[in-house]
Amino acid sequence: MMAQDFSGGKSGLALLNKDRLFPTDPSVRDIARGLYAEVANLPIVSPHGHTDPRWYALNEDFENPAQLLVAPDHYVFRMLFSQGVPLEKLGVPRVDGGPVETDPRAIWRVFASNYHLFRGTPSRLWLDHTFETLFDLDQPLSAATADVYYDSIDARLKQDDYRPRALFERFNIEVIATTEGALDDLRWHRQIAESGWNGRVVTTYRPDSVVDPDFEGFRDNLAAFGELTGCDTGSWRGYLEAHRRRRAFFRQHGATATDHGHATADTADLSQEAAAKLYAAVSTREATESEASLFRAQMLTEMARMSVEDGMVMQIHPGARRNHSAGIFARFGRDKGFDIPGRTDYVQALKPLLDAVGLEPNLTVIVFTLDETAYARELAPLAGAYPALKLGPAWWFFDSPAGIRRFRELTTETAGFYNTVGFNDDTRAFPSIPARHDVARRVDCAYLADLVAGGQLREDEAVELAHDLAYRLAKNAYRL
Repeated sequence: MMAQDFSGGKSGLALLNKDRLFPTDPSVRDIARGLYAEVANLPIVSPHGHTDPRWYALNEDFENPAQLLVAPDHYVFRMLFSQGVPLEKLGVPRVDGGPVETDPRAIWRVFASNYHLFRGTPSRLWLDHTFETLFDLDQPLSAATADVYYDSIDARLKQDDYRPRALFERFNIEVIATTEGALDDLRWHRQIAESGWNGRVVTTYRPDSVVDPDFEGFRDNLAAFGELTGCDTGSWRGYLEAHRRRRAFFRQHGATATDHGHATADTADLSQEAAAKLYAAVSTREATESEASLFRAQMLTEMARMSVEDGMVMQIHPGARRNHSAGIFARFGRDKGFDIPGRTDYVQALKPLLDAVGLEPNLTVIVFTLDETAYARELAPLAGAYPALKLGPAWWFFDSPAGIRRFRELTTETAGFYNTVGFNDDTRAFPSIPARHDVARRVDCAYLADLVAGGQLREDEAVELAHDLAYRLAKNAYRL
């Protein structure tokens, strides 16, 4: 067999094919290459994610390869767990403080020995991109190369130019948004702002812990919410005022957006009297399932109204059936790979909110989905009509080459490109950010190249669109 043409790598080998994700037809591939060359080095706008702001505030060395690349990445440990690797062997802490593996090299060896499990997945693309472009590694990761990888990465992490701020600048990140809960004191954001560093790190207001009656400690959270804001969260009016004050506090720390991770996209628009009565019920006793659902629905509409008032962009991330395994949740807590997609309605679910504020010129609501069947049937037609609605990019399980492509194919004909908001990486895994944006840029350029080759776009239009999808749409949509 003829050897493939690979790019990069000091030994003449590489982990990455230079034409990865481009069309296989040579003439269309040439168009995609040209488009990609226009956008490959654009700054990264990362308007929604979950990196830890303390990294940028303290600017300390990352601990070790396992803590950097395995521990924070639920894509990694859920795949390993699905093949029988206990989370304890990966160093995932237990709620009860029980014993887990603490030797980072041992954790890394387990990861490396099972790296073949990621063949064909986006995680493999992201990790290989990180290994080659950030750490100059060009041998495939395996049990045989585990220690070579560990030692090489560990040595780099001890260098000043591998600290968080240096990597932020190396990655060409123009702005990154983290996500903090309503009760967060934002100390790390304050420390970043006071440090004199030029990197732009903003926060995002995520009020789930004081909006969802099913959230653990909900009523205690409401009491803390009242103490933090000086508002009477025993009353509906005081509770809403507490949100307004916290939103203002978050805006002082750079926030331009809110985020809402409800199980459904259901919204409601009760009278204020009925809403006050519902709040009195859910805030003073265990809510019934119907009360909790209705309260979450009402609060999405209330948050949208507040966004009309203060201009914050509203993100809705519905459809995750969170903590699907009760056993894993009990032993390890949230965000351990057991949030599973579910069917999600949007047309009827969003109607109360859209009837209330959907035509407001100052409102932007970015809707995501884990239910791809809703793209062409519901979401694209909604975003193609309502000025307030925009479509968030392919998210979570579909933040992948095929998922990004499907998103474009299912939404463009009805919503166009300009009712979408570019790309966001939505990750806790900091080193994967350039890789994820690179994948999105390559897939979008491949899609645009097909449209050019098929006579649906002029090439100059495709160049402009490639810039918009990679950079301008996200910056404009999130008011960054």
